[in-house]
Amino acid sequence: MTRVLLVEDDPALARALALTLRSRRYDVTVARDGGAALRDASSARPDVVVLDLGLPDVDGIEVIRSLRTWTQMPIIVLSARDGQRSKVAALDVGADDYVSKPFGIEELLARLRAATRRIAPENGESVVIAGDLVIDLAAARVSRSHVNIRLTPTEWHLLEVMVRRRGTLVTRADLLREVWGPAYEKQTNYLRVYLAQLRRKLEADPSSPRHLITEAGLGYRFEA
Repeated sequence: MTRVLLVEDDPALARALALTLRSRRYDVTVARDGGAALRDASSARPDVVVLDLGLPDVDGIEVIRSLRTWTQMPIIVLSARDGQRSKVAALDVGADDYVSKPFGIEELLARLRAATRRIAPENGESVVIAGDLVIDLAAARVSRSHVNIRLTPTEWHLLEVMVRRRGTLVTRADLLREVWGPAYEKQTNYLRVYLAQLRRKLEADPSSPRHLITEAGLGYRFEA
């Protein structure tokens, strides 16, 4: 069973979500504030964190920042803050996905399924070697010429989506939907910025990439 840490201070909503998730065979731990969330994340070692930003003791952004100092477990934000600034702030500090309240339970379940697909490498293959790059999907690590490369959570998520579908075209809409969520499917400038950052970190010659290939007008492809 997939272990979910649900961080929500509204008792009625927490109870309803926990019941629904358990009925879908998720193992749910509920935390009502940021301190409990950090303790439970360390002790229960969930597979996915579902996190409300408006917590009574500490802002959810700080919870994400603290979690990202030691874990790459997927974090899905649930929040009534639907402004772009809040979304960008959450994603920049390490959230993997952002769902605005009110939301449909089927949408949340779909986001959870997408997050859990990213946990386990496909076909049991956890390490991908591409020239002098070594990409460890299970450990969320990448190195070049035996030197570890630090990626932001968003950079890693983008690379991971492409590596899991290596050799095939991943459309811009697919990448934006997987990494930033459905509301960002037309924000192609995000991809240009983050692909440029990845190429600077991973490619020997960023101006002539071997692995992170642009298919003009269509999307991107990772070549091993």
